[in-house]
Amino acid sequence: MPDNGASKAQVAPTTTNGAAAETRRQRMRVLISALGMLPVLLILCIGFHALSEGRFFTGQNLGIVLQQAAVNTVLAAGMTFVILTGGIDLSVGSILAASAMAGLTLSKLPELGMLWLPAALLTGLGFGVVNGALIALLRLPPFIVTLGSLTAVRGLARLLGADTTVFNPSIPYAFIGNGSLTLVPGVASIPWLSVIALLVILVSWLVLRRTVLGVHIYAVGGNESAARLAGIKVWAVLIFVYGVSGLFAGLGGAMQAARLYAANGLQLGQSYELDAITAVILGGTSFVGGIGSIWGTLVGALIIAVLSNGLILIGVSDIWQYVIKGLVIIGAVALDRYRLQGSART
Repeated sequence: MPDNGASKAQVAPTTTNGAAAETRRQRMRVLISALGMLPVLLILCIGFHALSEGRFFTGQNLGIVLQQAAVNTVLAAGMTFVILTGGIDLSVGSILAASAMAGLTLSKLPELGMLWLPAALLTGLGFGVVNGALIALLRLPPFIVTLGSLTAVRGLARLLGADTTVFNPSIPYAFIGNGSLTLVPGVASIPWLSVIALLVILVSWLVLRRTVLGVHIYAVGGNESAARLAGIKVWAVLIFVYGVSGLFAGLGGAMQAARLYAANGLQLGQSYELDAITAVILGGTSFVGGIGSIWGTLVGALIIAVLSNGLILIGVSDIWQYVIKGLVIIGAVALDRYRLQGSART
């Protein structure tokens, strides 16, 4: 007869070892999920610093990177709200251009010039709410609605400036585009564009993680039908997220107008929507909705800015920059698919 006691003694350590291994794997998955793409950002920074012979980690260049990342961070924050619900907004670049054109045009009127900034914000908010209403109330596909808006709003942006570039070298509040907030006099400062972007990220985090509305946004993205059965006003959530996306695009237009003292309805904001979507997906937000983090979006936007800046520093031609950015977009979608498959397995 076999010794059952000995068999149990042999099985017990095996079971314990298996449980310990599974615990370690779970902890590793949690750690990887928490870090997200931050290690990739650090590796890119160190790599470009080495390849550029020490020119990346300089105060001037880091300031440029922060400025380059600011507008995309703001657009990507709005895009995060939309993608969390399982939607998409392809019109943010066009809305940015239209908002900048509306604001700059108003800024040239002496009696109304100081109102150019709220005008830009309201222009973006208006277009975003219209997108949201078409999607939520008429049940039209987000891709089709925002693709149509991409073209239509771009045309309106060109009409606002009679298809010319609008200039205003004395635009009010220009400091937000080119000024810096002094942290340590004579030692350290941060561009106002970056301050605005960080405030947008912070407010977005508070809404998404500290309010009931944020819970509803994640619920709609996780399962829209279940959210509706739970009593959530899905139509209101959708209008809200597209309104936020439009509002942040309007803010991005104001930031660009203040930085350039000019706007052009044809060229300004071209392909900005692709950078925003890439930043969101790189940051860990899933295309299918319900999963994501606004802080991850910030890291994704910084990765894109570092990539653009670093490629210029090491002398990569603009042609190859387009190729590399295209591959990054494809890689971001592949990464999202891999994360979804990993979630399904666990």
